[in-house]
Amino acid sequence: MIEQIQDLPANVVGFRGTGKITKNEYDSSLLPAVDMLADSTGSLRYLFVLDSDVSNISTGAWYDDIKVGLEHLLQWKKIAIVSDQKYVNKFTQVFVTVMPGEVRAFTLSELDEAKKWVAE
Repeated sequence: MIEQIQDLPANVVGFRGTGKITKNEYDSSLLPAVDMLADSTGSLRYLFVLDSDVSNISTGAWYDDIKVGLEHLLQWKKIAIVSDQKYVNKFTQVFVTVMPGEVRAFTLSELDEAKKWVAE
């Protein structure tokens, strides 16, 4: 399930992924919110908290994740990925080399720090 995080500054869009994460959830909640922020501000500050195993993300959701990244390629300012899964955080460090803007990995205990960082 993907839930939008509500207690973020207006210049940040954020989500928490728990349990099974599907393409339908990306299409109905995540993509419209990202598109709306990109249209209204011209840039993207994005927080994603993965509170589920990465194996629970469907192939369609992965495809949409890549698609939204490419559609807004030049608008990304900051991306904060929050997870306690070491391989997610290691992948995030690799992701830094291909994405414009700043990308950082945080652990779940660093969520408040991630929120502050992505909004600056």
